[in-house]
Amino acid sequence: MGPVPSAVLQLFAMIVVLGLVYRPLGDYMARVYQSKKHLRVEKWLYRCVGADPDTEMRWPAYLRGVLAFSVVSLLFLYLMQRMQGVLPGSLGFAAVSPAQSFNTAASFVANTNWQSYSGEQTMGHVVQTGGLAVQNFVSAAVGMAVAIALVRGFARARSGELGNFWADLVRGTVRILLPIAFLGAVALVAMGAIQNFAGIHEVGQFMGGSQQWNGGAVASQEAIKELGTNGGGYFNANSAHPFENPNGLSNLLQIFLILVIPFALTRTFGTMVGSVKQGYAILAAMAAIWIGFSALMMWTEFHHGGPAFNIAGASLEGKETRFGVGGSSLFATTTTLTSTGAVDSFHSSYTGFGGGLTMLGMMLGEVAPGGVGSGLYGMLILAVIAVFVAGLMVGRTPEYLGKKIGTREMKFAACYILITPTLVLVFTALSVAFATPPHSILNTASTAVSGSHAHGFSEILYAFTSGANNNGSAFAGLNANTDWYNTTIGLAMLLGRFVPMVFVLALAGSLAEQKPVPESMGTLRTHKPLFATLLVGTTVLVTGLTYFPSLALGPIAEGLSS
Repeated sequence: MGPVPSAVLQLFAMIVVLGLVYRPLGDYMARVYQSKKHLRVEKWLYRCVGADPDTEMRWPAYLRGVLAFSVVSLLFLYLMQRMQGVLPGSLGFAAVSPAQSFNTAASFVANTNWQSYSGEQTMGHVVQTGGLAVQNFVSAAVGMAVAIALVRGFARARSGELGNFWADLVRGTVRILLPIAFLGAVALVAMGAIQNFAGIHEVGQFMGGSQQWNGGAVASQEAIKELGTNGGGYFNANSAHPFENPNGLSNLLQIFLILVIPFALTRTFGTMVGSVKQGYAILAAMAAIWIGFSALMMWTEFHHGGPAFNIAGASLEGKETRFGVGGSSLFATTTTLTSTGAVDSFHSSYTGFGGGLTMLGMMLGEVAPGGVGSGLYGMLILAVIAVFVAGLMVGRTPEYLGKKIGTREMKFAACYILITPTLVLVFTALSVAFATPPHSILNTASTAVSGSHAHGFSEILYAFTSGANNNGSAFAGLNANTDWYNTTIGLAMLLGRFVPMVFVLALAGSLAEQKPVPESMGTLRTHKPLFATLLVGTTVLVTGLTYFPSLALGPIAEGLSS
């Protein structure tokens, strides 16, 4: 079988497997968040944090819970890194520097997992498993909790209550993420991923000399990094490393883990609002974008654009032969359309248009299907905007799921949409102006960019797009381990994660307070294919066009010149 049919077969197989688990997993998650019972281990956790899981919260209280938990997590992870030198299992590694400790703590708490360090040369076993891996679970659970709060905003009326943050956090971790991650880790070990606490040892090389390697609880961290759309690798090579991702089958499993919860959450949404057809409409919009991007990425990377491509048969530079162009392209599309950030190939080596697609996927807001939780609430915000646009077209007050979309709701939605582009473009402009040659006034950042002209600009634009959108993947040509980039990308990650949550929860509270509006002849049928098409158009136009000038300066210019 040739490489192109193999790539198409992988895409088709992924669609089939996701379709098989969509309904049972989506319904199970709905039951988890609607359950009135508490498991024994959950009751113990509630006592530890002093929370009453049966107390309903309005949106300000829910937001305070999100922020309080995240601030404590940030401080805890920062201190763990600063104290690494005296912790057991440090493998002899010293304490992480203050700027990098802040960047890493912000990254994992924000569900970004941007890494400006080499994991196997910087972090010991305790920091990796007790710090980073724990945040992979709970930061994902925070995103799921916020998404469920917004769903309750649509489902409830005249109350303003959105559930209990602590109950949603614990249940998402204990009942959803832990069981699936456990199964994923066992499967990865069976496929060849390592799982141990070995120390540093010498490994001989074929050409002479030796290299140092250390082991670690890799399979367990790999499973939750993909399942929770986190993305931080145990090794610097991330999912291109054979200890993390041994073969083509494990590569497909990791893609499946990335996509399974974000897609299934649309079923959870439909079940909780009382209309699974509404969930299918959101699913259709997400799936159309993901399939379209995957097909375009495969086309750009299989396209023969020069003598080297003609000889190789495709754009093979920066890709692992054990995954092939098809597997690498599917992984790259999936990881940048979600907030995962894991990579099994070198995105900087993709064709100009291929690199542009990875950036555009993040710039859409990572809603197809997006991160765990964040993809659903991001797409629901866009659905609100799409309904508002449709209402303007026919001169009717817009409604969505029986709730009027008025001025207040649109302000919250508009603020949500504007936050991330503002962070990306402002920080990119500052870095180009002050932190790159030949006019750099920051010596520590002056050599950070490895590319020149359009490609160098793409490296900086990609870094802040990845950080502010909580993706975490890197173009890999940028040396981000400088005080400037550690600090600015850290700020972009925190602001890009938690400021939008403010507007999501405020919107949820506003919707939950409303009195339901009965359907009429003029009500827009938001479960029909027409609305799904409108939603795709709104996603591409409202979010994508915001970045078009910056894309024209980087990947589009590079693609047209190659």
